[in-house]
Amino acid sequence: MLVHGPLLTPDHALSRALVRALPDSVTERLSDLGNIPVAVPVLVLAMAYAARRGRLLAAGAAGLAMALVPALVIPFKEWTGRPGPLEPWAAGYFPSGHTATAAVAYLGAALLVRPYTRRAWPTAVALVLTGATAVGLILRGWHWPLDVLASLLLCTPLLLGVAWADRVGRIRGADPGRPGQPGQPGQPPK
Repeated sequence: MLVHGPLLTPDHALSRALVRALPDSVTERLSDLGNIPVAVPVLVLAMAYAARRGRLLAAGAAGLAMALVPALVIPFKEWTGRPGPLEPWAAGYFPSGHTATAAVAYLGAALLVRPYTRRAWPTAVALVLTGATAVGLILRGWHWPLDVLASLLLCTPLLLGVAWADRVGRIRGADPGRPGQPGQPGQPPK
């Protein structure tokens, strides 16, 4: 169990200062953005859209990244056995599964959709949704700030894998998001 260390004191102090800074009704809704039934359908829709546009490798990588979230998060939860800010008798709060789910779902969806928009708004929306989830979890008292930060760091390689698969797919002739390019339905590859 992780109960000692130089980062835990500021983590606890920050949590004490932030928990319940907003009404529970607000923070609970923000936290819910990281629920599987809320976040995963966003990714599934983006995967379907990307696959339909011929970006099968990127869509598959995003699905694999989401499938790997529990494989990364659950062993850490079991290994650390960290209690929650408001539930010191319970264990398994480090890292945050809701934050990991939100990050991979929303940022993965942005990676799949952004080439078609030529704008930064998909990434901005994904960052807002992921951040809102993280803030909601901390302010509600369901996670320590370090739980949330650890989740974001754990998910970074997964998201880099999605970005890499997207780049490789485009190099091999998949749709880069422009009409008339190879890889779109009905267009032969070059």
